[in-house]
Amino acid sequence: MGLLRSRSFLSNVSTPRGMIADFAEVVRQAGDNKWRIGVAAAVCTIAVFSVMWNEGGRGLPRPPKVTYITVWDPHRTQAEIVASNIANQKRKERLAAEQAKRDEDVRQMYKTIGRASGMDVDAIEKKAKAEQAVEAARERAKLNLPKADTQQ
Repeated sequence: MGLLRSRSFLSNVSTPRGMIADFAEVVRQAGDNKWRIGVAAAVCTIAVFSVMWNEGGRGLPRPPKVTYITVWDPHRTQAEIVASNIANQKRKERLAAEQAKRDEDVRQMYKTIGRASGMDVDAIEKKAKAEQAVEAARERAKLNLPKADTQQ
C-alpha cells in the first residue's frame, strides 16, 4: 500500500529554501562518504552525457540516385506495343502448356509406380481431387467469391 499513498509530500513544498535546507541536511548526515558519493554521481552523469554527445546524428541519409534503364524504344507505336504484348502472351501460354505436359508426364509416372507397387491409384486420385475441391471451396468462401463450375 506504500506505493498507492497520495503524493502529499509535494504539496508541503512552498519555497526552494526548504529543499535546499533538506539537501544540506542530507549532505551533513553523509559524513565522510559524501565526497565519494558525489564523485561517483558526477562520473556516472558525465559518462552518460559523453556517450550521448558522441552519438550525434546528422539527419536522414540522402536518397539514392535512381537510374532508369529503358529497354523499350520510347518512340514505339501503339501497334508495336500490341504486337509485342500478343507475342509475349503466346510465349507465356506455350510455356504454361509445356509445364502442364511435364506435370502430366510426372503424374503418369507416379501412377505407373503406384500400380506396380500394388496401390489403388484411381482411389488415391479421386480422394486427392475431392480434397482439392474442398480446399477450393474454403478459399472461395474466405474470399466470398461465387461458386465456380466444377463440371469440365
